[in-house]
Amino acid sequence: MQHDEVIWQVIRHNHCSFMAKITTGNFCRNPYNITGVCNRSSCPLANSRYATIRDHDGVFYLYMKTIERAHKPNELWERVKLPRNYEKALEIIDKHLMYWPKFLVHKAKQRLTKMTQMRIRMRKLALKTREKIMTTPRKEIKRESRREKKAETAAELDKSIEKELLERLNGGLYGDIHNILPNYFNKILDENELHAVSDDDDVVQEPEIEYVQGYDDLEEEDDIEDFGGFAIDESLKNNDDAPEEEEDMDTVDRKRLKIGSESAHRKVEEDEPRKSKKKARVLVEVENEDASERQRETF
Repeated sequence: MQHDEVIWQVIRHNHCSFMAKITTGNFCRNPYNITGVCNRSSCPLANSRYATIRDHDGVFYLYMKTIERAHKPNELWERVKLPRNYEKALEIIDKHLMYWPKFLVHKAKQRLTKMTQMRIRMRKLALKTREKIMTTPRKEIKRESRREKKAETAAELDKSIEKELLERLNGGLYGDIHNILPNYFNKILDENELHAVSDDDDVVQEPEIEYVQGYDDLEEEDDIEDFGGFAIDESLKNNDDAPEEEEDMDTVDRKRLKIGSESAHRKVEEDEPRKSKKKARVLVEVENEDASERQRETF
């Protein structure tokens, strides 16, 4: 059996884990406390009939506790979701807390108004652009600076060692046979190739002179024009000789002309590469004194 007065005497005078004593007064850290002050009327542990309002991710809920559910800790609080509209939320509070003490009804409405105002201010602040203060971790900065210094010293040491070894190698201290790492060997070869390419670019090269056979293209074009014109002239002469009255014969002759001209152009196109491949021939005549015969030879 639950006795509220006994519970309050134990909590108030002996020990309470939710109590926070300050010079201005005693406050309560219990999330179900409706006012946040540690006193008899607003203590959620010492009152078997209690009501409060809580916020879950921007949604307000009305929590109610009755003595009939005191023997069921898992069902001790009854929760009712409140709408976003302030007036409708007040109506729901009046409906569910109709026969409850006026102190709890008044404090529940007061807590609802404060929480709605806080939600409005949070939305306004979220819309504004504000400067974000970032902390500078000193330990990480010091650690990174030490690592950078060590990396710089190691790089300088490697470069100095490499430079000294190259000077000894160029001076002939190690003789003709050397054991060099492949990475450094390839690096040296690439540098030598770059130097060689730059030297070759500096040297001015004389342009090469070439001799090309001329007038072959012009002669071939003249031959093609003569051949095509000859075929067309013959066809025109044949058409002039034909009688004008016979229209059927004219159509036949035109078709023949087209076929002949197309075949002539094809032959010319086929003969062009053959002519280009053939070499120029020279005709030589030789006369003998004893005989009146002439000998001709081609080269």
